[in-house]
Amino acid sequence: MSTPAPAAPPPLLDGIRVLDLTNVLAGPFAGYQLALHGADVLKVEMPGAGDLARQLGADRQLSEDLLGASFLAQNAGKRSLTLNLKEAEGRAALLRAVRESDVLLENFRPGVMDRLGVGREVLMRENPRLIYCAVSGFGQTGPLRARPAYDQIVQGLSGMMSVTGTPEVSPLRAGFPVADTLGGMAAAFAVAAALVRRERTGHGAYLDVSMLEAALTAMGWVTSNYLITGRPPRPMGNENFTAAPSGTFRTADGYLNIAANRQRQFATLCRLIGRPELLDDERFAHPADRKAHREELRAEIEKGLAERTAGEWEEILADAGVPAARVLSVPDALGLEQLAERDFVRTLPFPDGRTRELRVLGSPFRVDGEPAAATSPPPLLGQHTDQVLAELGYTPKEIDAMKERGAI
Repeated sequence: MSTPAPAAPPPLLDGIRVLDLTNVLAGPFAGYQLALHGADVLKVEMPGAGDLARQLGADRQLSEDLLGASFLAQNAGKRSLTLNLKEAEGRAALLRAVRESDVLLENFRPGVMDRLGVGREVLMRENPRLIYCAVSGFGQTGPLRARPAYDQIVQGLSGMMSVTGTPEVSPLRAGFPVADTLGGMAAAFAVAAALVRRERTGHGAYLDVSMLEAALTAMGWVTSNYLITGRPPRPMGNENFTAAPSGTFRTADGYLNIAANRQRQFATLCRLIGRPELLDDERFAHPADRKAHREELRAEIEKGLAERTAGEWEEILADAGVPAARVLSVPDALGLEQLAERDFVRTLPFPDGRTRELRVLGSPFRVDGEPAAATSPPPLLGQHTDQVLAELGYTPKEIDAMKERGAI
């Protein structure tokens, strides 16, 4: 008689309830990462309007329907609960939810939650085991704490823009909201770490996440080289300041990134592109020489690369151990067979039942070999209010009365 296969383990955050009071991107991105791994994320929104991201995105009609593409991208797998925190009944409902929750995420400007009467001290009195995570542009302390902050602002203040682009076009903003997403990823990591400590000690935590500090942390060698050597970084376009040839090169039909950072890789590259004589050129003999003569080296390498397409060179070089890959558009990148094999892009039913596909990204890491992805579409505004309030012990009569008074 065959032994039945063991049951699959539950998702990493199974049984964890998160109150997501966040808006637009950094906070919702954090909540989405938690939802992808099984957390029950309750999206707490203002009645009538909801998350501002519901009105943002490339499709005007979706935005007018409060299903903006920006919202749909970061809120699959969540449930929507509308609460008016300016009303006493709305605040009371939040406090009741806090007693039954593990995590609260918010990305209001510092001080807003206190002014609403539901600040850190109030919430953690209700539930001492609560993980309270506040995401803001600059953190909860310091002279910039009260300033408004958007991704563009943080990219500029962090120095990111000063090192992006070439000397001719810098400062240049990154082509996506990198400071927002870094702040959200830092928040998700902080929450996960705090849950581990709570499991050991029973203590909740107050997490103060700064987008500015997350951005500087992610800049890695750019910041550390200055801190350690005192040398300020400068914009270098597509070049890697640590090595050459390491950058973006023209081929017969497009661009190719090559990172031949080691001597062996450089030798292999020269041989494969039909330019073995470059190894004997005194300008390129030593790694330091190659960095000092980047532009001359680029010109010589591109002469060899002009003989084939970027796709052909990617296969030839990568198979020989030289890091190389095409520069793709976003649609081409999302169409890679690699991502399809790992089931990274998921298709969900549309929230309001309209006949169109909703494609969203899954988690960037697998668990026990399996992909993690949202199991339900992003919620309509207030879609789960009655359900969640009933779970919290409210009767249908009480819920109807709260609706009449504008509390939900």
